[in-house]
Amino acid sequence: MFIASAAASSPKTSTVIERQATHIPRYKVLLHNDDKNSMEHVVKALMRVFRFGEEECVRIMIEAHNNGVALCAVEPLEQAEHHRDQLISYSLIATIEPE
Repeated sequence: MFIASAAASSPKTSTVIERQATHIPRYKVLLHNDDKNSMEHVVKALMRVFRFGEEECVRIMIEAHNNGVALCAVEPLEQAEHHRDQLISYSLIATIEPE
């Protein structure tokens, strides 16, 4: 057990892990403005999906309202797809794109 933990903490192993982590493609989760959902609904949906605080969700909602689109998060593909789908389930317009 001691040998395994010593090997796991070697500089070579750490470098390999860092290299692998930097090669995981990341995707932007984008919220698009729409004319059918209330601002309150959008903020509540963002809070439920991302677990952000209300202030951050209001900021994202205002950015989407003013600019037509807002960045919600940058994350691995499966998580980005899941968050996009959750936003869509709240009747919001959301897309993902490579970082």
